[in-house]
Amino acid sequence: METARRRRLAWAGLALVAAALAVLPFALASAFGLAWVRVVNLALLYVMLALGLNIVVGFAGLLDLGYIAFYAVGAYCYALLSSPQFGVHLPFWITLPTGFLLAAFFGVLLGAPTLKLRGDYLAIVTLGFGEIIRIFLNNLNAPVNITNGPQGVNLIDPLRLGGFSLASRGSFLGFDFGGPQKYYYALLAITLGIVALNLRLQDSRIGRAWEAIREDETAAKAMGINTRNIKLLAFAMGASFGGLAGGLFASIQGFISPESFGLLESVTVLAMVVLGGMGNIPGVILGAVLLTAVPEVIRYTVVPAQQAMFGRVLVDAEALRMLLFGLALILVMVLRPAGLWPATVRKREFAR
Repeated sequence: METARRRRLAWAGLALVAAALAVLPFALASAFGLAWVRVVNLALLYVMLALGLNIVVGFAGLLDLGYIAFYAVGAYCYALLSSPQFGVHLPFWITLPTGFLLAAFFGVLLGAPTLKLRGDYLAIVTLGFGEIIRIFLNNLNAPVNITNGPQGVNLIDPLRLGGFSLASRGSFLGFDFGGPQKYYYALLAITLGIVALNLRLQDSRIGRAWEAIREDETAAKAMGINTRNIKLLAFAMGASFGGLAGGLFASIQGFISPESFGLLESVTVLAMVVLGGMGNIPGVILGAVLLTAVPEVIRYTVVPAQQAMFGRVLVDAEALRMLLFGLALILVMVLRPAGLWPATVRKREFAR
């Protein structure tokens, strides 16, 4: 009886969350404008990135500081196949899976020579890999112009569903849909699919093998786990989600350049995983949402308040963002070392 009641409450809660997510873009657009719908879209992209990195760092325990390289691979794959750069305009159901698979290939390419590395050494190698990809993208404009170098690729095609562009305005059942609102539902559907896949992976034999490697690789190998293949799978799976998010980012922005894929982006995504709680999917989602939304709240509230009170901006949004970003990480590491919403295993470890 109690179990049935708990199940009904869970389904009721899920229905309420689904209803809130369904009306969120309209509520934000009417109250604050479309700019905040774009912020939510950016948060969904970061949730995808954080969930992908969580597979590598949270599940398998492999510190990856070059994760944003896979984001760049997916973004450039979509951009080059859907822009005037090569005069190719392939549909998204070809370009997005291509970026997904290409990023997975690069994940294996990174993982293969680093199988015996752990900790700081792995972090340094992956950091170098991320910078190599960015430098290549920045310089592949001569002698043959592939990426258009530092000028980036523009006029990228938006996603099109049934001949309708997600970037254009339209109406449906009497509701007026802006481009950001259309993209919101596409991003939400893909994000929910990635969350469901992560939940299944976490409870699968592969997920348990990743956790065994994270806790003790030697013991995992002694238990018969093929640590080489399992670690390569973690790199490939995590990278593929980054590539998918990169393709969606390129389609939303309509323009990309190497400057969008610097080291700070990798550190930001890693901070989302650490802040939320490594290895815990709800915690990672929380960390991604917080570190995406709070800087925008600062930009739209604190900075105008300075202007109104002092007649000028004393501290700009970027400096204030980095200050609060560092302060938040210090407080979390001191007060909640396992993260804001830690996984059960890590909570027990830090409780000892």
